[in-house]
Amino acid sequence: MRSRNNRRAPLIAVGLAVATTLSALTPATALAASTASDASTAKDPLRKYRQQKLQWKRCDAKGPDTFQCATLKVPLDYGDPEGKTIDLAISRLRAGSAKARHGVLLLNPGGPGAPGLQLPADPLLKFPEEVKRRYDLVGFDLRGAGQSSPVSCGLTAEEQADHPYKAETFRKDVDRVHTVAGKCRARARDKLPHLTTRNSARDMDVIRAALGEKTISYLGISYGTYLGAVYMQLFPQRADRIVLDSATDPTRIYRGMFEDMAKAAEQAFTRWTAWTARRHTTYGLGDTPAKVREAYWDLIARANRKPILFEGQTFTGDGIRAANGTFFHVQNAAERIAGLKKAAKGNNPAPSGTPGQVQEPDDNYLSTAWSFMCADTRTWSHDPEEYRREAIRDKARYPLYGDFAAAITPCAFWQQGSEPQTRIDNTVGALITQNEWDSQTPLFSGRAMHRALRGSRMLTVAGGEGHGVLYAPDGNPCADKAATVFLTTGRLPAKDLTCQAPAGQKEQPRTFPVR
Repeated sequence: MRSRNNRRAPLIAVGLAVATTLSALTPATALAASTASDASTAKDPLRKYRQQKLQWKRCDAKGPDTFQCATLKVPLDYGDPEGKTIDLAISRLRAGSAKARHGVLLLNPGGPGAPGLQLPADPLLKFPEEVKRRYDLVGFDLRGAGQSSPVSCGLTAEEQADHPYKAETFRKDVDRVHTVAGKCRARARDKLPHLTTRNSARDMDVIRAALGEKTISYLGISYGTYLGAVYMQLFPQRADRIVLDSATDPTRIYRGMFEDMAKAAEQAFTRWTAWTARRHTTYGLGDTPAKVREAYWDLIARANRKPILFEGQTFTGDGIRAANGTFFHVQNAAERIAGLKKAAKGNNPAPSGTPGQVQEPDDNYLSTAWSFMCADTRTWSHDPEEYRREAIRDKARYPLYGDFAAAITPCAFWQQGSEPQTRIDNTVGALITQNEWDSQTPLFSGRAMHRALRGSRMLTVAGGEGHGVLYAPDGNPCADKAATVFLTTGRLPAKDLTCQAPAGQKEQPRTFPVR
């Protein structure tokens, strides 16, 4: 890019010429010129956003100087591009080889609202060298999240916590989520209708254009798969090599997604009881699946009577159950439940020292998440009694997590989003990767995304545990290879694939969806 000093003289000359010409116009010709300009703007109202010049700077003084960040302006409301604007924080690591460079690989970690700005330099995302040579890795914070004009509803820790349905607390729960919705409306009323996945997909396309790219490639994880699918639906001609890791069901955004989590958590729990029973001598939780199940529910009842201090935190039984992803990795789950059982017997001493002042946790992530989930779809019921009925039903169906998943949410009292939910149905090529035993985005939800994206191929990791398949520190070489081939050559597998999970693999920390 040329410096401003190199461009100054030509720009001044052009400016003088334009001024001279306009001063010589008659009123009629001036009106005609103005009308032509207005027509150009009307034809491409987003032109000024797409052509903005990004000012890159080092993201972090302590980080590598090659990791750069910039701020991008986008419309708050794409239906009114001349109206209010918001800032998007974006980052990049340039491709390692100018000769081999293919383009940009945009990254999203899920949520909705998990910070994505640091992803290109995230040490837990192990891209192979052949990918890093070919792509500028580009991260961004979703609108409303992180450093992208962040929203905060001022929520307390209690208002951010998950609460299961209970008949005796239901009226209090209704009041609590009503308060949450009211706080968000009071603090971010103008933004809320426009914090949607459709608008975030449009943001992605402005990022593409501002980076000077005709197309973008993309890796989205969890909720990021839905964002990627919406981008493919709105901008099919701009979608290049799309990889969707741990996919949501695009027809069940979001109320159905929570129910799917409850169903999958129950399946994972049943599998875990059988696995753990075969290892009774190691974990001491029972030598039959029925006994392991009984030991678990005894632990839950005990923790609800007297909270358990474990690894520096205090857990009620409901607090233990709230971690709905516990059982998708059987060994981790067995170690955790055995540890909680031991702690419940008083073998875990209280931490020493005087506790400091408790601070309310940052609520940006959850404020953003509810904003998107409530505004993306108009299928949320506004009748509290409907939530009560569904929670009673799903508690019976899925005892482990059904009363959490079907509990009333702030969406019952949220203002309507600016647009209806996006229907996903296209033939754009994509690779979908899915673990068999992921209870956050279950295998059956990944298959639903595969059906909606008719040009996609699906890779299933048989026996795969945990949330997130690709490029983990202790990842799956078979799955990583298939994704890398697609990203570096553009060739999808000829048919759907199955990879095997490595034996004894330990789960790595990954971003989880809300709830």
